[in-house]
Amino acid sequence: MTPEWAVGLMTGTVLDGNIDVALLRTNGEGIAEFGTYRLAPYDKETRALLEETLQAARQWNFDGPEPDIFAEAEARLTRAQAEAVAELVETEGPGLANLAAVGFHGQTVLHRAPQPGRMGQTRQLGDGAAMARRLGVPVAFDFRSADMAAGGQGAPLSAVYHAALLRAAGCGPETTVLNLGGVANVSWCGADGAPVAFDTGPANAPINDWVKRHGAGEMDRNGTLARAGRVDEERLAALLEHPYLTAPPPKSLDRFDFGADMAAGCNLEDGAALLTAFTCAAVGRALDLLPQRPARLIVCGGGRHNPAIMETLGIRAGVEALPAEALGWRGDAIEAECFAFLAMRVLRGLPISFPATTGAPRPMTGGRIARP
Repeated sequence: MTPEWAVGLMTGTVLDGNIDVALLRTNGEGIAEFGTYRLAPYDKETRALLEETLQAARQWNFDGPEPDIFAEAEARLTRAQAEAVAELVETEGPGLANLAAVGFHGQTVLHRAPQPGRMGQTRQLGDGAAMARRLGVPVAFDFRSADMAAGGQGAPLSAVYHAALLRAAGCGPETTVLNLGGVANVSWCGADGAPVAFDTGPANAPINDWVKRHGAGEMDRNGTLARAGRVDEERLAALLEHPYLTAPPPKSLDRFDFGADMAAGCNLEDGAALLTAFTCAAVGRALDLLPQRPARLIVCGGGRHNPAIMETLGIRAGVEALPAEALGWRGDAIEAECFAFLAMRVLRGLPISFPATTGAPRPMTGGRIARP
């Protein structure tokens, strides 16, 4: 199939206040061309509304009617993300008339992995039909529900795109992609190209929450706090006994499964150091679970901007960690690009989840298409 232009959208659970918007020319199998990537900030009111919505989702916990705030948040974020697509495509892209699809992930407000005897559940806010009407373009959305209804984890979905990137770069099983968003996940490909992927543990979310809790900003900028702190090794060892870390994949996490309370009682700097060390050591435990332990990590997502994390990966995970830019990739754009890629796969009826990525019973198509 001839590659076509698609737009991918992503707003992570870390809630940094931005919409990631990326253009990609693809057929859902290979990558023909990278288009413009842009951050489109939410206004303060929308960001505050989404933070309130996350708290309401935790209280709801899939029990009873959905909170009323979901409808307001969904309408507002859908409108904001549609405007971001239109602005990008009309000013720096092929124009909406030449766009094949939009991949609209929506905002994850709650994710509960399956347990023995209990199906998993996930909720992403995003009105694909409203966006399709607004833009006049087919919109792929609701990427995770079908996988979870079949018994899968619903995450991570990025592995098939990471595999395409690794293939294009000529990388083999010695190289693995690590995404550091609110949660961390790895994608590994064997010699046959089949991906293995799962969530390793937390990434930026607990560190950011810890810093915010202390009124010290939005994040540990430049890793300054973690570098100034001291890791309580005994406490770290106890945290690393968490059963999730040694559980075999497939497995996935909610943004709040590992929280800032892991550092409760520490001062600001020591807490940041502990949470950073735990994130990186958890990655090391995850690499031990792969069919072949990689020698090199290509790191994408916001966490790669934190020098303390990048340094600590080498120490605690025992692996060379390189930013995505070392392979010519755009590390901040990859998740948004992924949903452009997945949108084209949804249009073509190609699978987006697999037994070794989400635990789906078979390679599964997923997502829904809303047409204008």
